[in-house]
Amino acid sequence: MASLKALKIRIGSVKSTQKITKAMKMVAAAKLRRAQEAAIAARPYALRLEQVMASLASKVTVSESSPKLLAGTGKDQVHLLVIATSERGLAGAFNSNIVRAARRKAEELERAGKTVKFYIAGKKGRVIKRFFPTQILTDHEMSHIKTVAFVDAKAITDDLIARYEAGEFDVAHLFYARFQSALVQEPVGRQIIPVALPSAANDVAATSATAAVEYEPDEESILAELLPRNIAIQIFGALLENAASEQGSRMTAMDNATRNAGDMINRLTIQYNRSRQAAITTELVEIISGAEALK
Repeated sequence: MASLKALKIRIGSVKSTQKITKAMKMVAAAKLRRAQEAAIAARPYALRLEQVMASLASKVTVSESSPKLLAGTGKDQVHLLVIATSERGLAGAFNSNIVRAARRKAEELERAGKTVKFYIAGKKGRVIKRFFPTQILTDHEMSHIKTVAFVDAKAITDDLIARYEAGEFDVAHLFYARFQSALVQEPVGRQIIPVALPSAANDVAATSATAAVEYEPDEESILAELLPRNIAIQIFGALLENAASEQGSRMTAMDNATRNAGDMINRLTIQYNRSRQAAITTELVEIISGAEALK
């Protein structure tokens, strides 16, 4: 059984930890509101841009002369998995869920005979190196980012497009966590290069809304301009979703940690009181025994 001094020190340590986790929960809750508003505000623009892209693509014939970001390289042997995670931990299963989804996709592609490479955007995504140590294409530095901005997504997009045009990969998939609530963050994997546009059959609303639109100068020229921007918008949206998901997951994790610390403090306090009462009882027995012996 632990000594009274050891129990007292441990209770103090757990109380200090509880103060930290409670403070982290409050900070995450404050940041969550702003991050959630930014993520939700970006969704309509990204969705509408995809609808416009689908409308444009439906009016052109995809051929070898079409933009490479739309037509592809003509093969799908080399797949690049872009893993977007956070720079900091203590966020529950937020980062591990994203990495797990990317890992499952990589294993599925390898079973199909494809070559898989990884593009890491966020320090916590580096855990994938444990499973695929020789397949990391690059580790994009994001530690300097305090608040996600479009310029950060543009930097990733420019790097990806340059590598795509250099022939380093044929298809790129983006993995991130879509924010639903503080309790739920859904890992998402989607193809971003070449741009996977919704078909008219799956997007009736977009087709009907843009059926009477005429484009100038022509659809292919507009597509060539919009394709890189569409990729940047999708990556920007993913970073915003990640920012909200990270704070929501951290708030939940710190709340659970605070509750667990409270339960541990209660258990240790009961154990401390019982040990103290046992020590007092032992001392009283010794005093009474000594007094009886002197009679």
